Amino acid sequence: MARQPYDVLIVGSGHSGGMAANILTGKGISCLMLNAGPQTDMSRDRVAKPVYELPYRGFGEPGRHPHIYQADEFNANIWVDEREVPYTYDSDKPYNWVRVRLLGGRSLFWARESFRLSDFEFKAAEVDGTGDSWPISHADLDPYYSRVEGIFRVFGRKEGWPQFPDGNFIEIDYGPDSLSVKKFIELATARGIGCSKGRGAQGQNGLASSINLLLPDALATGKLEIVPNAIVRQITVDRNTGRANGAYFIDRHSRREMYVQARVVILAAGTLESTRLLLNSGIANSSGVMGHYLVDQIYGVNVVASVPEARDGKAPAGLMGGSVFMPRFRNLKKDEKRNFIKGYCMRIGSGVGASPEMFPLYGEELQKKLDSYAGSCVVGGIYGERVPRFENHVRINKDVKDTWGIPVLHIVAKDSDNERNMVKDAADTLEEIYRAAGWEIVSRTERYNPPGYSIHELGTCRMGDDPKTSVLNKYNQSHDIKNLFVVDGSAFVTCGWQNPTMTILALAMRASEYCAEQMRTGSL
Repeated sequence: MARQPYDVLIVGSGHSGGMAANILTGKGISCLMLNAGPQTDMSRDRVAKPVYELPYRGFGEPGRHPHIYQADEFNANIWVDEREVPYTYDSDKPYNWVRVRLLGGRSLFWARESFRLSDFEFKAAEVDGTGDSWPISHADLDPYYSRVEGIFRVFGRKEGWPQFPDGNFIEIDYGPDSLSVKKFIELATARGIGCSKGRGAQGQNGLASSINLLLPDALATGKLEIVPNAIVRQITVDRNTGRANGAYFIDRHSRREMYVQARVVILAAGTLESTRLLLNSGIANSSGVMGHYLVDQIYGVNVVASVPEARDGKAPAGLMGGSVFMPRFRNLKKDEKRNFIKGYCMRIGSGVGASPEMFPLYGEELQKKLDSYAGSCVVGGIYGERVPRFENHVRINKDVKDTWGIPVLHIVAKDSDNERNMVKDAADTLEEIYRAAGWEIVSRTERYNPPGYSIHELGTCRMGDDPKTSVLNKYNQSHDIKNLFVVDGSAFVTCGWQNPTMTILALAMRASEYCAEQMRTGSL
């Protein structure tokens, strides 16, 4: 850190932090990036071991990752150890918070689904008749979406539907639909449900992360310095100017505390970590809104059917296989009266098997059933939009601290009848179409996962035009501290049903260009 003070301090190295570094260094601005964990080298850090050599035989050490369904003993070092960095919640309101502190953050494990939000989300108050809208529209973000889609090489089929905005897509051949998929599309279309295909980022060499698409160009400028294993505990503010002027951070291994100065501070640590840092710093919250409106998406609703003609290995060629993606189709019209607001998407996969828990059988009888149904099933699930609520929030729990002495978050998130009514509608819709196709319902669940499960936590530093009701302005800039920006998912006003990554990247790009221009003119 020889060049202090830096022009910009960036906290976090995922998609949003990587984008900020990419844009700012490209304009000649010196940046220091602090990341809470190490940079990984898979050829150096990974080793193959048989399961019998692992102490817990692959299942993972109890208590280390109780809320991370992806974790096992093989990949345990990827995830934040909850014994080192715990969080708390009320026993009747469980919350899943999945964290990665490697360089690149969760961008390393992004599923690469690439959707834009639409004005049904940006202008949600007008559509829903309640709640709040964003201070921007799809038109404001459109050019940034297009540039992001170009960087990440997003593929997709253009439809011209307002709830599913088209983009700067690479055209690919999805191949012909199977007969079962065609049947589903026919029945869904007859019910006013638009059927498309998935959209995703091809990236490069199978990865669409900040470490391969954003940070290399930033490092090549010579304007970016990255400090790994740097756990930021406080953003500092100059008492005379009221502006952010740096941060205290702790070396993860030595526990030595250090300080860095910067002209501008950009937080990109992820929604809850950025919010935790701001709350622990006691800044940028004159509105009292910070930490509130925590929201993410509904996952877990699942309906499975079996195509009778495909059982016992007798499926004719072309009957099974393929997929359908159905963007939001509920509450697109103001006169549509349902017992929930907002909407959900559905995705269908054909040609899968049944799972053992779907049948009340055991042993040989169960195995025969699974063999019979192998490859004959159509599975459908949803991504649903939760309603942002003030009462769903995070706050600092001063009684619990992490390994480095930093107070942790207490998380309060609870669903309402709106979410429960939405998932019932989704399950009913899937089941009705399956039955109309003449398929056997094998499994149906309206049970859905607890808040946080989608790993798309959003909204705790929401943007808005009014400093009394929002934390950030439309450029992700703090209302209270003009040289402080928050460019991760905490800026969201609504979560949508869409994977938020494209929107986070577009917002980070827009905010970084605005920041650079403000610095150029001397406003910052």
